[in-house]
Amino acid sequence: MREAIDAMPPFRRITGPSTQQHIRATLRTALNTAIARGPITFNAAQHVELVAAKRPKAMVWTDERIAEWLRTGEKPSVVMVWTPEQAGAFLDFLADFRHRLLPLFHLITFRGLRRGEACGVRWSDYNTGTGELTVATQLVQDGWEVVESAPKTDSGERIISLDEYTVEGLEAHRTKQGAERIEWGEAWQDTGRMFTQESGEWSHPGWLTDQFERLVELSGLPSIRLHDLRHVAASLMLAAGIDVKIVSEALGHSDSRITRDIYQSVIPKAARDAAEATAAMVPRGAARLPKQKAVEAVNKQDGITSASHEGAKIIALRPRLARE
Repeated sequence: MREAIDAMPPFRRITGPSTQQHIRATLRTALNTAIARGPITFNAAQHVELVAAKRPKAMVWTDERIAEWLRTGEKPSVVMVWTPEQAGAFLDFLADFRHRLLPLFHLITFRGLRRGEACGVRWSDYNTGTGELTVATQLVQDGWEVVESAPKTDSGERIISLDEYTVEGLEAHRTKQGAERIEWGEAWQDTGRMFTQESGEWSHPGWLTDQFERLVELSGLPSIRLHDLRHVAASLMLAAGIDVKIVSEALGHSDSRITRDIYQSVIPKAARDAAEATAAMVPRGAARLPKQKAVEAVNKQDGITSASHEGAKIIALRPRLARE
């Protein structure tokens, strides 16, 4: 494979604004070090002007966006997120075929691990008694070689709590991996990783990306990247009402503002519920505010019991309904 790759013509990938900013920062640091050591006296990287990098906004795959994507072939955003129904359909698709990668994709979908973290997690990082998973290492692709390193940031080293359904899935996966180990015998490679090839060899991050893209295409679902499964996890947690600080810690973000800026308004249903609840806070005449809609919206709130306006009698229905 290496000989075939070496024989290929040179290929240059076009970098985006964000990558260009990282490249300039690296060069600037290196040249500053060289200035401090004496070989040079001028840092050219400090004078390079680049287009400001904007963090792409995550967008959900609605029916309208899917229809437009099928018509034009263009995705509405670089970062696309499945709805809860679409995410469930993908996991059900893998379950129907008893795909061995189901536990890995399930873990990313619900707990938001990065690709390298999912490939690098070890059984020794998993506490069966408490149902907690420690993210302490990752597998990083360097060219085509794979190296082990610490998580991306200091905040990337974290402890993740798992739900009972995920724990059951991991235990079933452990049993299956044990059967593969017996089948391979002495040829088994004991890497200690939770998610491996059938031979026990660790999963290559690039290979995992290829597998995901093929499975998404086979499932018939709208296209997303493997990293977007992490975005799905963030969106699901926020839509479930989990505090943004807790979501940020689960994802390993260095600042909760990153989480809020990217994901806060992704899931349409959560945004609609918020709009309905907000509208129900304002007293209106009975003729202007449908009673049933008001009651449904107010039932999502706690502690709203009275108001002076005649139309607010609708809001005051909530404590009576609770008593009845």
